[in-house]
Order: sequence, then structure tokens, then C-alpha cells
Amino acid sequence: MSFLAYDEYKESGDSFLGDVPEHWNVTKLGFLCHKVGSGKTPKGGSETYVDDGVLFIRSQNVYDDGLRLDDVVYISKEVDEEMAISRVERGDVLLNITGASLGRTCLVAGNIPSANVNQHVCIIRLKDARQREFVAMAMKAFLIKSQIDACQNGAAREGLNFEQIGQLRLALPPEDEQKAISSFLDVETSKIDGLVSEQRRLIELLKEKRQAVISHAVTKGLNPNAPMKPSGTDWIGDTPKHWSVRPIRTIANVVRGGSPRPAGDPKYFNGDFMPWVTVAEITKDNLKGLTGTETFLTKEGSENSRMFEPNTLLYSNSGATLGVPKILKIQACANDGVIGFLDLSDEVDISFFYLFLYSITEAIREKVKQGSGQPNLNTDIVKALRLPLPPDRNEQKEIVDYIETICSKFDSLEAEAERAIELLQERRTALISAAVTGKIDVRGIANKEAVV
Repeated sequence: MSFLAYDEYKESGDSFLGDVPEHWNVTKLGFLCHKVGSGKTPKGGSETYVDDGVLFIRSQNVYDDGLRLDDVVYISKEVDEEMAISRVERGDVLLNITGASLGRTCLVAGNIPSANVNQHVCIIRLKDARQREFVAMAMKAFLIKSQIDACQNGAAREGLNFEQIGQLRLALPPEDEQKAISSFLDVETSKIDGLVSEQRRLIELLKEKRQAVISHAVTKGLNPNAPMKPSGTDWIGDTPKHWSVRPIRTIANVVRGGSPRPAGDPKYFNGDFMPWVTVAEITKDNLKGLTGTETFLTKEGSENSRMFEPNTLLYSNSGATLGVPKILKIQACANDGVIGFLDLSDEVDISFFYLFLYSITEAIREKVKQGSGQPNLNTDIVKALRLPLPPDRNEQKEIVDYIETICSKFDSLEAEAERAIELLQERRTALISAAVTGKIDVRGIANKEAVV
């Protein structure tokens, strides 16, 4: 759909805004706000999280298309009372002010329960409640994103302070026009968000299909007519009759990594001598191999850790992301949140072993989940895990090749879906930017059906 421009424009005096409609006002965000402030980390950090309580909003929950509540934590009412100054109210605009998610922003909708925020999220509370929807939309536009990019500070970690947030400039139309623009954008962005949700659902379905293909192949093999036998393990089920089911302790020496103590000591950490593998390094992507790390140990740090050689299979053993395998492609040290499989038997193809561990990630997490505490695997649990194993390495290799061929097709479909999401989100931001800066006049179509 093509859009008309306004009849008359004027210079805004701001390079980010450019020309704006003649009757619009250019102002600073701080002039419109009753409050600009952020929360803090509760005393005790993540140890204060509870199973049920007051919603605690972190930067990973704030997105331009709204709050995502699929990865949330809660704090007790007592902790919430201690942090009363950072409580969230309906109609607040939230803005991420540090890190990789800097600039993501959303409006707190009426269906959000009582909530609090951490120090990485800024609460922007407007004086005039009638301006909430328009300002919230304006915060998603290129004009604000560009200003944030220009004024972010901090050499080690990008960030915004409250003074900078108050200085952000935007163009403000009359109230009735704000409503028209907000109504138009609500309709159009909802359409785009629906299309994005469809693509995200497709990605989830592809991941589920990938998991099912891998699980079936590494436990049932490729011959649908093979005689089967019980494995003795619930999540494995029946396996081909000619396969063995071996405890992992019989095929590898299972050891933990080692973390130099005290943690953070500069004589051990942030060096340049030896790559340092943490759980975060293992779980940061879905790639099979680990080819490098962001951080390194000093020489003394490496001498107080455990070193692993290239082509060692590693396994995350702590936290919410435990049970993830990765094949190390470099010489590196690993911390004590990582398990390594040494002296792997010649009977086992390392890629087959990797795929089996990949296939049971969710099952192993359920197995070790205990209350609200942080789940952990120990080496005894891992040693006792049972691996269904074809006796012929050629059969193992055939299964690996089959899985990799099928999964490469899933990878292509996922990449297409990710690209579609990226294009839709670009379209969303561009449409918002054009409307809230007056580059297009949507007053006449605000309440009509429009094409995405």
C-alpha cells in the first residue's frame, strides 16, 4: 500500500528527525516523563528467585513486539517491598539500557500482573497517560534507535544513563493525531507480528522434527524391519536386537573440568594463554564443534585447571542449560561446569556419541530437576547413562551421515524462516518510523484495513 505525505513540513532542527509536519512539535522525552529510572538486582542475586511470587522483568524479557514471558523469574513479596521504587505500572514504557539488547523497548500492557525490574531495564513513566501508546511506538522507531546508538557509552559494556534517555528527541503531533497513528500502527504491527509468530512456530516445529529424527535414528537405527529388544531405559525404549546398551563408564573416562580458585583472580583469569571453556561457550549455539572461546586463562590459570585435547567430546553439567554436548576442536581448559569424555573406546564413533547425548538433553534435564534449586549433573550420573551402540562402526557412521543429511535440510528451512522474520521486523520498524515522524499521513486510514 502506498501512503500520502503531509501537505507542509518544517525543519525539526534535529538530524535524526529530519523534516516533520508543520503542525507537529519537537520535544525531548524527559519533558514528557514523570519518572525515568531503573531497578536493581535483589540482594542475593538469583538465589532470591522463587517459584511463585512477583514477576521480575529482566532485559531478556523486553522486546520491541512486547514482553516475552516464556523465560521469567519471580521474587518474593518481601524482596518486592525492598525494591518498591522499581515497581512497574500499567502504561509504563520499558527500555533496555545495557548489553546486546540495548534499545529494545515495549509498553507494559494491562494484562501484565504486578512486576518489578532489574538494573538493566529502565522505566519510563509519562506525565500524560494519553501519550503512552504514541510514545511507546516512537521509541521503536529508527529515530530513537539511532539516537541511542549515537549516545551509548561504556568501553566494556554499552549503556545509557538516565540523563541521555531524557535527552532523546521525538516529534509530537496533536492528541487526536497521536490516537490515529497509534490505531493504525496497532493494526499493521499486529498483522506483522502474526506473520512473525507463524515463522517462529515453524522454526519450533522444525526443531521438534530434528529432535525426533535424531532420537529415532540413534536408538532404533535405519532398518525399520530390524528385530528389537527392550533397552531397559525409559527414554531409549526398544533398540535393535544386535545392538548393545552400554553404560558410558565402559566406553570413556568421565572427568570434570577444573576452575582455578579463587574465581576471578587476575593471576588466573582474563589472560591470553589458554582458551577457557565454560557452560556458556558450550551452549551459545547449536553448532557441533567448538572452535574458539571469548575468554582465556593465564599460563598459571591453565596450570590450575583441567586441559582437554582437540576432538574431545564435552558436556555441560550444571544450570538450566545442562546436558548439551560439543566436540572440542582446539586445545583448551574447561571449568567445573563441564564434563569431558577421555579415552573414548575405539568401538564408538564420536559423532554418534555426540548425537545420542544431543537426543537426550530434555530427558536428562527432567531427570536431574530438583525443586527450585539449580540442577546439576555429577560424573556418577553421567557414567551410569546407557548408550545404545551398534557393534559395527560402519553402521554408526551410516546413521551419522543420514542424520546430517536430513538435518542440513532442516537448517536450510530454519534459515529461510529466520530471514523471513528479519525482513518482517525490518518492515515493522520502517512502518513505525515513517508514521511517528510524519513521513506518511495515515490519518485517513487509521481505522481501515490496510495491507502489510
